[in-house]
Amino acid sequence: MSHGRGDVKIDLLQESRFWIRIFKEHALFIKLGLPCDRTDLINEAEGLYQELSTLEDVLMARRNLDSRLVQEIGAMVSELIEFKERVLRMQLQCEMYANLFPLLIDHIRREAVRFLQLLRTGTLTPPGGSLLTQLIRTEVFWLRIMREHIDFIRQLLDPSERTLIRALEDLNVRFSDALETARELRSMSESRPNYFNRAIRFTEELEPLVRELRDLKAQAFELLLQCRILSAVSSPLLLDHVRREADKFLEDLRVVQRELGRFESPR
Repeated sequence: MSHGRGDVKIDLLQESRFWIRIFKEHALFIKLGLPCDRTDLINEAEGLYQELSTLEDVLMARRNLDSRLVQEIGAMVSELIEFKERVLRMQLQCEMYANLFPLLIDHIRREAVRFLQLLRTGTLTPPGGSLLTQLIRTEVFWLRIMREHIDFIRQLLDPSERTLIRALEDLNVRFSDALETARELRSMSESRPNYFNRAIRFTEELEPLVRELRDLKAQAFELLLQCRILSAVSSPLLLDHVRREADKFLEDLRVVQRELGRFESPR
């Protein structure tokens, strides 16, 4: 039994609608965390927010993407990546002290870089290794994103929120373990096995874990809206933002699980 590349095609319009909304919010979060004396960067972040909002409206009105719009999306995302990299570089070089974790800026930069790759290839599994390796690489990407979400939320909660903090710390351990396992399975997959039942089992076990985190994010969002949680969260939108990303992981996970079925040994 042998498996070729068999790239997993994606709906680029839906993918673009999702990520452009996410990137619009990234621009807002950066703006909210910049020092008040950096009006140049604040204005640039606001400009990016407005441009991404306009692009989002265009995408919501379209039924399909043409090559010109794909180029426009790519150029807009490339501009946003450059801005994120510049902000991060300034932080790393201690040229600016913002109310933004440098890891958060790197986190949202990685999301934009990955989307740009998906936009250019039109597939969830871009070239660079076997299909099996690329499927597990998708899990590695999302598990790292989810673990970092846990870290960010944990740091933004008031120390008095001990119950939520304990729940997040428990999830942090479990997501860290899952990420390490995914990285190990990705490395093993490079031997190009015809069957990899362990990877299939791992993917099946991920779904309830991601759902648990998604539900906790949703709960925190509702508590914040009701003024029943103490935190340094700059906007309730942040918690809804990370909840939507967990839903996107679950969506991609279902695709990965379906495709991994091709690597299951016959019973």
